[in-house]
Amino acid sequence: MRNNLYIVIVGCGRLGSYLANHLSRIGNSIVVIDINESTFNNLSSDFSGFKIHGDATQIAMLREAKADKADIFFATTHEDNVNLMVAQVAQKVFNVPKVLARVYDPKREEVYAHLHIDTICPTSMAAEMFLKAVENGYLNMDGEKS
Repeated sequence: MRNNLYIVIVGCGRLGSYLANHLSRIGNSIVVIDINESTFNNLSSDFSGFKIHGDATQIAMLREAKADKADIFFATTHEDNVNLMVAQVAQKVFNVPKVLARVYDPKREEVYAHLHIDTICPTSMAAEMFLKAVENGYLNMDGEKS
């Protein structure tokens, strides 16, 4: 990934703060929005971006974050519905070229795909890794490593 990108991240929990810290550290301009101000404590001391305390489902918050200038938009909250809503708004209203949303419920991946929103589903990814471990003979029938 090239640096010097303008990136908006909605959600400053474990995932959002990790992305914000890393992407800031490598030279990108980052804006993080979270409804819970205490989550900004997850940001490292060398985080050089901006923090916006507010509800990202409100268009005014996304305007304040200058979402229309974003190269990339990440929706990383713990709420699938919030992620879907803000991702759609980023894509359709603010014309962000690259939008990526976390979705927990694998059944909802199809909805996001229908709306042309790229997703990462930790549930599906973890399940695939567990299944590969079993398929590759990593575990024997007693549940111990082979």
